[in-house]
Amino acid sequence: MKTVLIVDDLIDVRLSARIVLESHGYRCLEADHPSRAIESIKHNQVDLILLDMNFSQDTTSGQEGLNFLTELKALNYTVPVVVITAWAKIDLAVQAMQYGACDFIEKPWKNTRLIESVQKLLPKLCSDNTPSDGIPLAFEANNKQLLEKAKRIAKTNANVLITGENGTGKSMLAAYIHQHSQRNNQTMVSVNMAAIPDNLFESELFGHRKGAFTDAKEHRKGRFTLANEGSLFLDEVGCLPMALQAKLLRVLESGEYEEVGGATTLTSNARIISATNADLNKLIEQGSFRRDLLFRLNTLVIELPPLRERLSELPEFAAYFVKQHAQKYGLTELTLSEKACSKLLSYHWPGNIRELSHVLERAVIMADVDTIDAQDIVLENYAEESGTLPLMSLEEAEQRLITKAINHFDGHVVKAGEFLGLSKSAIYRRIEKFNIQVKES
Repeated sequence: MKTVLIVDDLIDVRLSARIVLESHGYRCLEADHPSRAIESIKHNQVDLILLDMNFSQDTTSGQEGLNFLTELKALNYTVPVVVITAWAKIDLAVQAMQYGACDFIEKPWKNTRLIESVQKLLPKLCSDNTPSDGIPLAFEANNKQLLEKAKRIAKTNANVLITGENGTGKSMLAAYIHQHSQRNNQTMVSVNMAAIPDNLFESELFGHRKGAFTDAKEHRKGRFTLANEGSLFLDEVGCLPMALQAKLLRVLESGEYEEVGGATTLTSNARIISATNADLNKLIEQGSFRRDLLFRLNTLVIELPPLRERLSELPEFAAYFVKQHAQKYGLTELTLSEKACSKLLSYHWPGNIRELSHVLERAVIMADVDTIDAQDIVLENYAEESGTLPLMSLEEAEQRLITKAINHFDGHVVKAGEFLGLSKSAIYRRIEKFNIQVKES
């Protein structure tokens, strides 16, 4: 997946660009000033930059943008830059090109124009049998059946619930469903329900008017507004507190909502795709999830099996990730040895496809020759996992996995969460639930 860095001092502009780009399979980073953009480039793999020309210095000259282009050149960065500005002057466009920019887009842009520019400069790292959402289609029969089911579901407007363990590819499947739906020319908006603070829930989903609360310095559209006529992906929906479930239920039932501080009732025709790794029926029995909300979410259900239950597909997943990471780091083509593949097949994969990608990314970086061998594959607790898996409840397994990840990252909770595919709020919520003792690094 290619990474685009969006550099603009307006959060709404960054959000707008991010929504469009992510719906087309790009990963996005954000910076609100050129100086922070430089720091982001130093610490992240960035494949393209969307650059606003004006920041704190003034609003018309574009000098700050030109200075940024100059600094990029001085640092020998060859990242392609697309300049965006509300002050589209031909002389500024010419200057930006002379300073190294590759294209020039006027704000407010048309989404098709933005995507055309990015795709022209960033051809996807996918083979012909890999769609733009990053799901390799060279799967065994089981996964082909799953994708065919997803295609059939995509053609309807019914709400979809995707279930499965962390790291099984639920967000990729959600993007796949959107791309194959009749709404694929509209926006797909994603929101991690576990990452929304309770006091910002209504503002994030429904938007707010200027002055609605202390920090509401400008009008902001909510996710339901942005996803109108498109798709709204609600990730980690099982983590939503009961107090907020009623607010979500109302808009799912009627399509109606009000912005915070607004008096007008708005409507959204967004198609809802949600995902969870939780057993929602068990949460209903425990009184922590509403049954009527589940009925609104699970008109159609797709379950993604864990990687350990579809190991026949692992070699093709592995080849895909090796190729992807080699291209990401500008390395020559690498292959997996038979022993390396056997080692991968003997592992239990508690982190599923996401863990496989991380393991192979490390192997690609550390490989000395053009073949990745067994010793290049570093697996956590390999000896234990290659033996008999002890029988335990799902909650016990989750607790042990979180504890193991936190210890592995020397008490760094956020890093452990990122490895497990959990947001900061989600992993802290589980730490509290299981009473896990954490010694911060």
